[in-house]
Amino acid sequence: MDSVDLSVFKTLQKWLETDLNVWLVTVVKTFGSSPRQPGALLVLREDGVLVGSVSGGCIEDDLVDKAQSGELPTQQAKLMVYGVTREEAQRFNLPCGGTLELIIEPVKNTVWVDEILNAINNHRLIKRDLQIASLQTQCSDAKVTDPTVQITDQQLSVVYGPRWRLLIIGAGQTSVYLANMAQALDYQVSVCEPRDAMIESWDVPNVELLNMMPDDAVLAMQPDAHTAIVALTHDPKLDDMALLEALKSAAFYVGALGSKKNNANRRKRLAMFDLSAGEIERLHGPVGLPIGSRTPPEIAIAILAELIELRRIHLVKAVNETAEIQSVCS
Repeated sequence: MDSVDLSVFKTLQKWLETDLNVWLVTVVKTFGSSPRQPGALLVLREDGVLVGSVSGGCIEDDLVDKAQSGELPTQQAKLMVYGVTREEAQRFNLPCGGTLELIIEPVKNTVWVDEILNAINNHRLIKRDLQIASLQTQCSDAKVTDPTVQITDQQLSVVYGPRWRLLIIGAGQTSVYLANMAQALDYQVSVCEPRDAMIESWDVPNVELLNMMPDDAVLAMQPDAHTAIVALTHDPKLDDMALLEALKSAAFYVGALGSKKNNANRRKRLAMFDLSAGEIERLHGPVGLPIGSRTPPEIAIAILAELIELRRIHLVKAVNETAEIQSVCS
């Protein structure tokens, strides 16, 4: 879950302590081009104050008008559709005829909000099942493979929490920027740092700090297709230890800091161990997209830009595979 959606739940928890009506708005379906994807959230108060986003702004304006004029539901959730006609698409600034389906949910119970925030703070995925007519809510553990949103006429199911993991090797300055930025992009971040002197200066909140050798950290994480591993220690011995295990894993991204020359030498070193040519070829080094980055924050941006690119490719591939399966079955 990205930092915008996390702030929605923190705000929701706070606003439920007031006497004002509060609604949680969830994007449940999109058609065509749309500003935000299913699962995107905003929380709206009856006086028109809101946090979060479900579009570029025009739909938010309409929701504020409806909240202030008393047009939003108060006893059950309601499905609202924006952009069905060409006129609506133009009015709400939806690109290329895009359509959004939203669930507008009046929130009165704080228990499930506390459950979700507790799960997210503990880096757990959690699923919430909402009965649309009665507003009854039940939370349960979820898996990375669970769909973000599922909806029927009776029930809305949404999965919250970090779906992607990032293991950073080294607790240096670049790692600080990378860890902070990655959390805004739905990553559960862990940092491996075996050097005690480096640990003392680490102060990034909500990051798991692993005081162990890099190869042990990779093995302990059990990387899967939703895991990225980035080696940033500047120490070839430590970085190479992580890469020897990471390149054999299912991680979708393995990168290492260093120049082209240093990474060429690194590949020669790795070839001396039990890695195949294909496994070594998986290494992204120099790490990140080539955007001319030099400073620690620029390097962090370059790394995250490459992760965004690869995640989008992963998403498009998954969508195409699902479409092919549905076509064969239909």
